[in-house]
Amino acid sequence: MGRGHRRRLVCAGKKGGADIGYGRKGNGTTIMVMVEGEGTPLSAFTTDAATSEVQSIEPLVDERLTRRKPKRLLYDKAADADWLRESLAVRGILLICPHRENRTRPPANDGRVLRRYKRRYKVERSLSWLYNFRRLITRWEYYPELFQSFVHLACLLTILKGF
Repeated sequence: MGRGHRRRLVCAGKKGGADIGYGRKGNGTTIMVMVEGEGTPLSAFTTDAATSEVQSIEPLVDERLTRRKPKRLLYDKAADADWLRESLAVRGILLICPHRENRTRPPANDGRVLRRYKRRYKVERSLSWLYNFRRLITRWEYYPELFQSFVHLACLLTILKGF
């Protein structure tokens, strides 16, 4: 290699890997986390960014670490789907999320349960704790199993930080 080729990649290849899809912010991976009342992670997994978040909520509830299922599930407007509300209600879980502005069906709740929605900042706070780990911000791993293991490790470290 001569002087002009010092900074070029010798084996340039396509970047990416498995479990990466095109989402609203470009190519990437979505981290889904379910936390308890104070922000302790109970369940976490990754999907490609092209997968809808609504499709990922039921597997998130199924992969929890505790035997006890949650009574209520707080989520943002992305989970405003009647089929999801009914599916979780069969399991005994109340889905608390505000309605979208373009909703054509009548409201599913009268607004009283949305008083609990003001505590959603605890979920966002725990996500920001996870994003303090640089390895999760930029996905360096090619294999999705490695990236998901780093997500679980970051969840474990945030739990241990509380002790």
